[in-house]
Amino acid sequence: MSVLLSRYAECVFWMARYVERAENVARILDVHETFTRDRTGAVNWSSVVSICSDDERFYQTHPQASAKAVVDFYLLDPENPTSIFSSVRAARDNARTLRPLISTEMWTHINVFYNTLRAMTPADVSMSGLSQTCAVIKESCQTHYGITEGTFYRDASWYFYLMGKYLERADQTSRILDIKYNILTPAEPAAIDASQWNALLRSVAGYHAFRRTHPRGLTPAAVAEFMLFDSSFPRSISMCFRQVDDLLHRLRSRFALRNGVAALERLDEVRAALDQHTIDDVLREGLHEFSDWIQRQAIDVTGDIQKDFFI
Repeated sequence: MSVLLSRYAECVFWMARYVERAENVARILDVHETFTRDRTGAVNWSSVVSICSDDERFYQTHPQASAKAVVDFYLLDPENPTSIFSSVRAARDNARTLRPLISTEMWTHINVFYNTLRAMTPADVSMSGLSQTCAVIKESCQTHYGITEGTFYRDASWYFYLMGKYLERADQTSRILDIKYNILTPAEPAAIDASQWNALLRSVAGYHAFRRTHPRGLTPAAVAEFMLFDSSFPRSISMCFRQVDDLLHRLRSRFALRNGVAALERLDEVRAALDQHTIDDVLREGLHEFSDWIQRQAIDVTGDIQKDFFI
């Protein structure tokens, strides 16, 4: 790949990741406020900070994880690199570099999206307006996906766009499952709060898909199995890694590229682990350890792609 194409490939890879990240954070905030109240009506907002691995950064400037502090931190804080505003700003910066490659519709939409966030007022990020604000953000991200699907030219950049999206999605799903499973799993099976598990599924847009495959009953193991292994759910970890593996194979084949061997070898290892493990194996050995391993693999695959294609 030429230096110019390498630069564009990196930008399109990260543009996709940042938009996916913004949608995931908006979904987590919205679901957390709407569906995760305990019997007293309270919401534990510290788990949002844990999902995003921001404990050190957050608690440097906030004494506690109050609702307002967490929402402000993740919606519009320009100093927080994992905030929705920072993610959309980074996606727009990459899109600006990609102006010669992307459609006018793609650029216009992401530019309007960014300016919409810049124009938001304190009322928009208040708790009373949170659900509507998150809905606007999720819809804007989904509009971006639709415009990209309909207008982006299918050269090598398209493959890097999709790989970025699916790697980010796998990482986010594993984080949500890891943190929420350990918080929600009760010591006594009779104490299972179905509404909390429904909220976990909603945070990955999986509630209705799960109910199609599990119309009767809900167990923590069934939810974990669905998010990890279901090959038909577009946000499952198995589906995401299979997509990345397939896309990388197709990229190398179509454009006669020799790069990407290290990433493919690592993806083979991940796919083998996902194929060979059952949910009982994972829960017996430790869901946290398995989720942590998945996150490290996503980071390492990203590093392999970075070394082989972007530098």
